[in-house]
Amino acid sequence: MEVSGLFGLLLLIADVYAIVKTVQSGADTGAKVLWIVAIIIFPVIGVLAWFLFGPKG
Repeated sequence: MEVSGLFGLLLLIADVYAIVKTVQSGADTGAKVLWIVAIIIFPVIGVLAWFLFGPKG
């Protein structure tokens, strides 16, 4: 799947935001690593899954 233009930029911003929030969360290290790997490997699905099910605060 090719992602370009404005959608690509917004996806990049969302991915970086999700990764930063995951690192700052209170989850254990293993969970953080799994979430970050999922976000990097599956950018669209990963960030959506993180938003719905990821570690909070």
